[in-house]
Order: sequence, then structure tokens, then C-alpha cells
Amino acid sequence: MKLSYSQIQGIVNKTDFSNYPKLHLLVLRNIMLEPIEPYYKYFAYQMGFDAHVRFGEYDNIYQEVVGRQPGLFHQDITCVIVFMKLETMSPDLSTNFTKLSTSDIHNELERIKGYIDAVLNSIREQSDAIILWHGFEMPVYPELGVLDGQSEHSHAATVGELNRLLQQSLRRYKNAYFVDMNLCMARLGAGSFYDRRYWHIGRAPYSREALCEIASEDFKYLRALKGKNRKCLVVDCDNTLWGGIIGEDGLEGIKMGKTYPGSQYYEFQQEIVNLYHRGVIITLCSKNNEEDVLEVFRKHPDMVLKEEHIAAAQINWEDKASNLRRLADDLNIGLSSMVLLDDSEFEINLVREMLPEVAIIHLPAGRAFEYRNILASCGLFDTLTITDEDKRRATSYRAESSRKKLQTQATDMVRYYRSLEMVVEIRLADDFSIPRIAQLTQKTNQFNLTTRRYSDADIKTMAENNNVDVFYIALKDRFGDSGIVGVCILRYAGDEALVDIFLLSCRVLGRGVEDVFLIQALKLARKKGCRAVLGEYLPTIKNAQVENFYAQRGFVEIATSGAGSGKRFRYEISGGIQPEPNFFQNIISDI
Repeated sequence: MKLSYSQIQGIVNKTDFSNYPKLHLLVLRNIMLEPIEPYYKYFAYQMGFDAHVRFGEYDNIYQEVVGRQPGLFHQDITCVIVFMKLETMSPDLSTNFTKLSTSDIHNELERIKGYIDAVLNSIREQSDAIILWHGFEMPVYPELGVLDGQSEHSHAATVGELNRLLQQSLRRYKNAYFVDMNLCMARLGAGSFYDRRYWHIGRAPYSREALCEIASEDFKYLRALKGKNRKCLVVDCDNTLWGGIIGEDGLEGIKMGKTYPGSQYYEFQQEIVNLYHRGVIITLCSKNNEEDVLEVFRKHPDMVLKEEHIAAAQINWEDKASNLRRLADDLNIGLSSMVLLDDSEFEINLVREMLPEVAIIHLPAGRAFEYRNILASCGLFDTLTITDEDKRRATSYRAESSRKKLQTQATDMVRYYRSLEMVVEIRLADDFSIPRIAQLTQKTNQFNLTTRRYSDADIKTMAENNNVDVFYIALKDRFGDSGIVGVCILRYAGDEALVDIFLLSCRVLGRGVEDVFLIQALKLARKKGCRAVLGEYLPTIKNAQVENFYAQRGFVEIATSGAGSGKRFRYEISGGIQPEPNFFQNIISDI
């Protein structure tokens, strides 16, 4: 259910943000946008942040940014959000297009591109904050009318070229992203997107619905960059994956197919499979007889979702909160990584009450035609990169179930580890691995000592810095290849190395991989001439399990900055470095 503007404002006004981390947003604009602030604050609240929104002066972007207005950028700015509406930027291209010659159009495009490049360059010189730059909207009624689609230099094509030039400029800067306003407009329709009356009264072009859609789109980027996206979809079966109840209607009676009414569920399953190919873990949680559900997967000819797509399942008659806990344990992931899709209000409310960490998508009963769009629009699974490891994720998690089954049969843990035939590779970051390294910094929360978030561009910059080493660990065993599962970043200063990042994917914990990785990091620091390695632990809600990681491995605590603010540890390399665990089949390192 979508909330109204007043409801969102009420939630924001009533919330005590005193313990929320700050999210500083700077909005640069050539239009009036102040009514978007409650939406930004609301979506930040949903992420667990307190958004502080500051607006630049109306239609003064160039003077503020290129003119370097004092105090515009400060070190705490998280994101610079740019709105440059074409009607204000270029009245000729927006409303006087028919009078322009081909040369006029070319010159205007060049002028705007120069303007964009100057602003972008100046922003980046003054701040490393994320940049979200909103694209130009296509004309709803091109000035050439129906002839526009037939013309080589059409109105729509010119605006499209302007967006292409903007995207091209943004790609040259790290942490700079293009936000497609035309997608936002398409979802609502132009009639609902604009408020022509307020545009003329106060140069405020967008309706409340449009501002909500735009803010939601912006926070898809911020959610991914802040590691607040989800990675596991938990799906109910009856009246969700198919219409009807398998235990009552039987295989032939459920609604599932390429024609109505089964087509609603067919296309919904297509969207779930799309998420699977983007690296989302797909699981089932259903009150049902397991044999009945498996029969649908194995025998129904129109099932798009297959058994091979399912990483784990809990199909029984127990409550869904308990089953969600079991799924999290089976997959070795946190409940905060999960999203439950269900049509039952009872089950939804139970999970909300007992497991507030789990995100909920309530599918309205009787409206299966909306299910695909509801899932596609949620933005909870959005990432800024899709790596080979993502595409193999479901296979990796199914392999994890096999490992756990073997572990329950083992009486000797060292013998069990040896039976896994584990091989690890430790290598320096390269162009191939950088997207996955950045993604792990954005997503990994539990085994993450500092929880610093970095983009591809940040990692590439550090990898090229002579005073920094960025390296990763990859793991494979007899059950499969887990790919890159850990990241370490060492920063060198004199004869000391600081561990800026040390993280591991939760699915490989408890196998000694973390010890191999840390020992390799210490050896690399010694090779670089360091006498000591400094490690930090910065506490978050989710990483309490690693608070004593350094202390348990010979590091000495040297400083605590204050209650809740973290700890610092020191390891004297002269005291020696312990050997790696001896149960790995092979340890390959080029660092």
C-alpha cells in the first residue's frame, strides 16, 4: 500500500532519529524541489538512516559549483543530487525546437555538454561524494508532431542524444550515476508525473506522486552503495507461484500457463527467474506437503521456475517465522538479507511481529496481474554490478547444503575440512576482480571488521596506489567453485600497515579461510618492510561476531576511541607469523 504525502510526513515527524547514522544529501537544481525532502527522509528512514537534505539555490548550479561557493561541500556529504531540467537549461531545445537549424542544434548540444562537464569536474574536485545526476525527460508532445518520428534530427532524438552525452560524461568520474527520469515518468504516465499549474506558479514541475517515484529511484542507488540491499527471496507457493491450492486442486487444477488466468503467474515466475540470473538466492517457504509442491516443479509443463533455481526450501506445516530462521541457518545468511513474498496477511503479520529484520512484500489477494510489477519495482535487490559469482550464487548455496550434510556425518572437524578438498587463491585486484571486490564491500555485513563501502572506481583508484594493496581470496572445493569470497585492503604508512578492509562472505565462515587470509595479509605486510600491522574493529548492528577476531589471533588492543566507536589492535610482525591451517589441499598466492 502506497502512503500519502501527509502519512509520510507524519512518519518522518514522529520518528526519533537521534540514534540513526546521518545521510547528508545536497540537492543542486534549476527548478523548485523542496517537497521532495519528506520522501528522501522517509526512504532513508526505511534504510535505517537520518537524511539531512540541503538544497542549493534555485537555478544557480554553475555559480555555486564552478564558482566554488564557500561551505557548499563539506566532508560529510554522502550524495550530491543534480536536477537540471531542460526547460530551464535550454528553452530553445525544449520549447523552440522548430525554429532551430541543424547547426543551432549542434551548437546547443555542445554548450550544454560543456556546462555539464564543467559542473561535474568541479563537483569531483571538491567532493568524493556519490553523484546522482537526473537525465533529461523526453518531450511528451514533440514539437514536430507525428513528423518527429520520421525526422533524422527529431526533437526526441535530440533529447536522447543529450542524455547519451550526459551518460558519457558521468562514466568518466567515479561514483557518478545517471538516473533515468524517463523510466520514472513511464511508470506513472506523463499525466500524473507533471503538475503544470505549479510549474507556472513556482517552477515546481513534478506532482507529489512523481517526487515519490524519483526519490524511490534515487534510493535504489543509495541502498546498493550503502550495502542495504537484500540477497535472498523467500517465496510462498499456493496462490503466489501459481493460482489455487495444490493440496486441494491437484496438479491439473492449479492455474499456471501461458494463457489467462495462468499467464499472471507465468510472468511472475519469469521475474523471479530474472532475479535468479542477477544473483539473488531463491528459496521456498510454504505450508504444504512437500511431495505435492515437488510434483508441481517436476511435472507441470508450464513452470518457469525450476528446482535448479531453488537454493533451499522449508515446506511443512510449521509457522513461517520458524521456517525463515531455518532457511537463514541452512544458507548461513542473516535474516536481514531476506525478503518474504506472500499473499497471506496472517503470515505477513506474524513475520513482521517476530522477525522485523525480514523485508516483506505483501502480494494482494485477487490481483495476481500486479505481482510481476510489484516484485520488479521493489528495488530491494538492486546492485550496481553483476559478477560471475552472482550468477553462480544459487549453485554455491545448494553446494553449501551438501557440505552441511557431510558435516553432520563427520566426527572429526579436521578430517571433515580435509574431506572438502579446499583450494584457496589469494591474488591482487585486477580489472576482472574489481567489480566483485567492490560488490563485497557494499554487501557484506556480518564478517566485516570495518564495514567501509567502496565503489568499483574507489577500488580501482586504491589498486593503482603504490601505498595501498587490494587483494582477494577465492575458494573452491569438491562441491563447487565459490569464486571470490573475501577482500583485504592494506594501507601503508612508514613501517606500519593498516587493515582498511577485512571481510569474508558469510557462506564460507567456519572453514579456516579467514585464518589463511589474515596470515597471507601479515606476510604481505612483512614483505613490504612493515614492522607492525594495525587492525580496526568498527561496530555495527550486524558485525558483533567479529569484535574479538583480532584479539583471538595475537593482536594486542591498543586503543578504544570511546563507547561504541570501535577498537584498534596491533600485531608485531617481529614476533613471528603462525603457519596456515594444514587441512587445505592447496594455498595459491601471488601477493
